[in-house]
Amino acid sequence: MNSRFYRFSWDFIGDIEDGRPNLGNSTSIVVYRLFQYTLRDVLEARYGTEEADRIFYEAGFLAGKNFCERFVGRRESFNDFVDGVQRALLDLKIGLLRMESEDRENARFTLTMAEDLDCSGLPDMGHAVCTYDEGFIAGMFKVFAGRDFDVKEIDCWSTGDRTCRFEVKPKSAS
Repeated sequence: MNSRFYRFSWDFIGDIEDGRPNLGNSTSIVVYRLFQYTLRDVLEARYGTEEADRIFYEAGFLAGKNFCERFVGRRESFNDFVDGVQRALLDLKIGLLRMESEDRENARFTLTMAEDLDCSGLPDMGHAVCTYDEGFIAGMFKVFAGRDFDVKEIDCWSTGDRTCRFEVKPKSAS
């Protein structure tokens, strides 16, 4: 029997008001990054950087899909989709999304995320770190378009840039 204890469900979010009547729904970015980068360290030590990146991308994808379904919903137009995503990311203080360029005919997009949770304020590490965000964006685009996209970070705060920039293109495109 293949049983799983942690298949994602919104039940894992719980009733924050009941469970944290004094501390509420907020915490420090320090705690988020402590969780993310210690988990990443353990995964990388055990499985290697490439596999850790794959795991983070997949987790981001799952989160992006569920986030979009729950906080953005189905949208008829691309503009409504982008507006909904921007609003949800801002409301939840995840980051500031901006569509930088779009080629709707070929479904290719470049977007930026400023003040994001993962890396804004990190020192220049010489490599991009927002693999989870790549998957998160791919998951949101999957919900909107009903097809798979590849998302690649091309600029990152941790490479000396002051915003993260992502290229989004259909999965089958090169």
